[in-house]
Amino acid sequence: MEKHSPAQRSDDDRWDLATSVGATATMVATSRALATRDADALIDDPFAEPLVRAVGMEFFTQLLDGHVPAEDPSYDPRRSSEHMAVRTRFYDDFFVNAVRGGIRQMVILASGLDTRAYRLPWPADATLYEVDLSDVLEFKSRTLTGLSVEPGVDRRAVAADLRDDWPAAVRAAGFDPSQPTAWSAEGLLVYLPATAQDALFDRITGLSAPGSQLACEYVPDMSVFGHEELRTRFERSSINIADLVYQGERNHVPDYLDGLRWHSRTRSAEQLYVANGLDYPEGVEFALFADVTYLSATLDG
Repeated sequence: MEKHSPAQRSDDDRWDLATSVGATATMVATSRALATRDADALIDDPFAEPLVRAVGMEFFTQLLDGHVPAEDPSYDPRRSSEHMAVRTRFYDDFFVNAVRGGIRQMVILASGLDTRAYRLPWPADATLYEVDLSDVLEFKSRTLTGLSVEPGVDRRAVAADLRDDWPAAVRAAGFDPSQPTAWSAEGLLVYLPATAQDALFDRITGLSAPGSQLACEYVPDMSVFGHEELRTRFERSSINIADLVYQGERNHVPDYLDGLRWHSRTRSAEQLYVANGLDYPEGVEFALFADVTYLSATLDG
C-alpha cells in the first residue's frame, strides 16, 4: 500500500491533503462522513464525504464505499468514526455555546477540511477565521463552491503556516483583538514540537480579549505513540501517525494556560463517551488513549 507519511518531520516541511499532516485532515473527514451515516448520529456533516472523494485518496474512498483494507482486516471504521463523532461534537458544542454566550469572533486553527462555517447555526453578525495553508483553504472553498455550497457565516480564509507569523495574517484579514474570541485547536497539538505548542498558546493569548474562550485536546503522555502494538497498527495504515507527531516531554496544557490567565475545564475521552451515552470501546489503541484530554478554557480579565 502506498504510504502518505514522510519518514521524518522537519521545521519547514510542506503538505497537501493527500500527504503528511495534511492527509490526517482527509482521514478525519472520512470518519466524520461515516459517523454522519449512523442512525443515531452525534453529528451531521453532509460535506465531509464529497470533500474526501474530491481529495481522491483511494484508501479513504474505499472506506466510504464499505471496503475494509486487506492489509488490516481487524480495522473497524465504525469505531474510528464513533471516536471522531465524539470529538467533533465536543468542538461543535464549544462554538455553539460560545455564540450563545455572546461571542461573535471565531478562529479555527489548522482548519483542514473542517466544515463548521457551512453547517453550524451562526448568527448574522458572526465572523469566522479559518487558518491553514493556502492550498488547503483554496481546495475546500473551490470544491464546496462547485457543489453550490456557501458558508452560513462571514468566513475569512487566512492562508498562513502556524509556524510563521500567523497573527499578522489574521489581523490583516480583519481580526479584532479587542473583541472576545472563540479559538479551536482541534487535532493539532500532537503535530507541534513542544516549543511550538507553547508559542501557539502565547500567540493566542496575545490576541485574546478577556472573556475569550479556547478549546483543544491533548495527549497527557506522548510516549503512547511509541507503543509497539500501536506502531504496528500505524504502519499497516495509510498514514503512519507515529511518524507525524512530535513525541517527548512537553508542558502540561492546563498548567501552562493557567500561567497565561486561562481558567480551564477538562474531560477525558472516556468521560466524553459516557457524556454522549456511549460505551468506551475495547482494544489496545483505545485503552492507550482513554486519557486523551479535552479542554475548554476562558481567559480571565
